[in-house]
Amino acid sequence: MTRSRDEFPLSETQRTLPIALLRAREAVMERFRPMLRDIDVTEQQWRVLTVVREAEEIDATQLARAACVLAPSLTRTLKSLESRGLITQGRDRNDRRRTLVRMTEAGDALLHQAGVVSARIYADIEAKLSAERIAQLLDALERLTEDLRTQENARSGD
Repeated sequence: MTRSRDEFPLSETQRTLPIALLRAREAVMERFRPMLRDIDVTEQQWRVLTVVREAEEIDATQLARAACVLAPSLTRTLKSLESRGLITQGRDRNDRRRTLVRMTEAGDALLHQAGVVSARIYADIEAKLSAERIAQLLDALERLTEDLRTQENARSGD
């Protein structure tokens, strides 16, 4: 028996949350990719570098979570960034199991250089959307994330 398209509830893929979020991400990231290519940094490396810079020093587990990177990918990313002299890794003196990540001067300089271009890109996006609309969108996405995590934690008993 063949199902008709109308019987399948997700037949309008373009109106599903995952696809809409991916399209929005792509619309934003296509503006940043030329800058990332110019400084020879991947999107994932950029996320890691910006989180490390903001934190000054951060545990690798926290870094993975904050930069939205899976642990195996983070390991490769950190090795690459360290080999380029952009970050350093070391063990926590109080807990040798923890890896701490810090930005180097070279990493900081790279982000400073890219920051000028990044600020222009953000200004262009803000000119198209307005600061208020961006703030509302960020608030809505944060609420969505928190609501879904709260539901997940309730189901798992956390």
